[in-house]
Amino acid sequence: MIPSWTLALYILAALWRGVSMLRLADLKIPSHTIRGQPVRLECHYDLEGEALYSVKWYKDQHEFFRFIVADNPPAQVVNLTGVNVDLPNSSDNTVTLKSVDLTGSGVYRCEVSGEAPTFQTVGESAQMIVVDLPDSGGPQIEGTRPRYGIGDTVRINCTSSRSRPAAKLAWFINADPAEEALLRHFPVIIDDDGLETSILGLEFKVRHKHFKKGDLKMKCLATIANLYWRSNEESVEGDRPQKAPVLESRETFSPGKREASSSVGRTGQHPSNPTTLASLHHLTVTITTLCSLIVSSAFASDLR
Repeated sequence: MIPSWTLALYILAALWRGVSMLRLADLKIPSHTIRGQPVRLECHYDLEGEALYSVKWYKDQHEFFRFIVADNPPAQVVNLTGVNVDLPNSSDNTVTLKSVDLTGSGVYRCEVSGEAPTFQTVGESAQMIVVDLPDSGGPQIEGTRPRYGIGDTVRINCTSSRSRPAAKLAWFINADPAEEALLRHFPVIIDDDGLETSILGLEFKVRHKHFKKGDLKMKCLATIANLYWRSNEESVEGDRPQKAPVLESRETFSPGKREASSSVGRTGQHPSNPTTLASLHHLTVTITTLCSLIVSSAFASDLR
């Protein structure tokens, strides 16, 4: 038979639970953070009339920090690889982690417990990824040519080197996202130190539409969550068409006259020859002189 005082305690606990309800109000854990920087984890709760017993923090189900009101001091650190707690800047609501490393990535959980007799506990979890940013300079574009003609094939690669996780790459052609059919995917390269290199290819035939707005522009964008956003762009010219040959026109001058002559002659027209004109003039004078002599001889004969 259950003692009456024990039964009364159960009833009191049930009534207490019905009146008060411990509630986790807000959990703030960044989804991504940069390697080498401090991180602030926040766990806000509403006791709803209960007394606080403890606040505990876990990473991948392993405890690394506890705040127990009845202990002295209340805040305590539990050593865990990859987690370095800044104790002076931590409390029941906030835990500050010193310079985080890649091993700091994982699932973090906050648990809040009320005091006796119920020891009601609420908790919530969220994942945090520690990011090692890519090498400086942004993504690199390789394989472009100085010029492209209509019908030529563009075959280029974009590389974002040594980061964790690997950067997400995207191609743009004249500011428009490249179609999936034009992309060439390559496996991520993982170095000995765990850093990753991502490569994305672009291949397409050059059309007239690619030069409608001037030069052909190809841009590669590399992103990691909301922490990293870098791009690189190549601008190339199209092959210029050969100009059609032009027939030159020259002008020649003769004394007292100005005539235009072309490399292509005109039908029925011949240029004047000064030498020919002089010869004709001399012949005319000679004939006229001979005629005068003949007439004079004939007249003298008649007089005799």
